[in-house]
Amino acid sequence: MSSSSPMPFDVRLMNLAATALFSAFFAALLAAGVWSALRNPVFAIAGITVQGDVTHNSVATLRANVAPRLAGNFFTVNLDGAREAFESVPWVRRAVVRREFPNRLRVRLEEHRAVALWGEDSDARLVDNFGDVFEANAGDVEAEGLPRLAGPDDQSAQVLAMYQTLKPMFEPLDLPIDRLAVTARGSWQLALDNGAAVELGRGTPDEVTARAQRFVQTLNQVASRYGRRPEALVSADLRHGDGYAVRLRGVSTTADAPKK
Repeated sequence: MSSSSPMPFDVRLMNLAATALFSAFFAALLAAGVWSALRNPVFAIAGITVQGDVTHNSVATLRANVAPRLAGNFFTVNLDGAREAFESVPWVRRAVVRREFPNRLRVRLEEHRAVALWGEDSDARLVDNFGDVFEANAGDVEAEGLPRLAGPDDQSAQVLAMYQTLKPMFEPLDLPIDRLAVTARGSWQLALDNGAAVELGRGTPDEVTARAQRFVQTLNQVASRYGRRPEALVSADLRHGDGYAVRLRGVSTTADAPKK
């Protein structure tokens, strides 16, 4: 029976040091190889495939806005930065950017769908169907058919929702809503396409729409008392408890809402 004597400590230490040095050298060599491969021109971004909504943006517009903000190659390009670059382009609401091996990016765009103008008459901003305010050239849309909404920017979705609720109420009167606004204090006002101004007052959405519903259901009856039609409306104030004040062309009165 034979037994081997334990390896001297200094020999073990030298073996460990040699193994560590070899591992470090191999790791450095591997990293250098990977880095060299990553910098290979074959992986430079050679093109971008754009899919989805491109109604308001040409390839030239996208390239001019996005290309200067893209840095790196297929492996190193920051996809979040690329997404933000695309979403900064006018009309682009959302962008999804993916790598496409070996040297391309694939982008799917979703554009804003304008449903209203936003702000004062001099303001070129728009509201999309999600209630988001965005900046774009209003001349790119048929603005003639769009209502104008206004209010604090963080309430744009609520203003759009109120417009969508009120719009069908006024349609039977042939008095489309031209403008709807809410003040910073929560008071609602609208203007009809015949120029009439209607004060809706403050309150919850249900309270405001209830007053509007009562008004449109009884305006015909009120106007007919004075030989007028709804299009003769000049102004109305719905901020009264059980009635409303109206002004008709040639007539001025304060009337309780007729009982149904």
